[in-house]
Amino acid sequence: MPRYEYRCRSCGTTFEVSRPMAESSAPADCPQGHDDTVKLLSTVAVGGAATGAGAAPQAGAGGGGGCCGGGCCA
Repeated sequence: MPRYEYRCRSCGTTFEVSRPMAESSAPADCPQGHDDTVKLLSTVAVGGAATGAGAAPQAGAGGGGGCCGGGCCA
């Protein structure tokens, strides 16, 4: 179940609520009892799996030469 982050405008407390996506825009009460809250935008980080710590691209697996994607950034 997704978790949504809220901030209370009355006391400044930030808190999370687990609820179904269908209820994502429903109001949430502050744990301190206030009802003037706002839903915060959350960022999601998605990463891939690497084999081994600091795994480098294998030969022939694509990838470039660094930031520019070519051979100019060794």
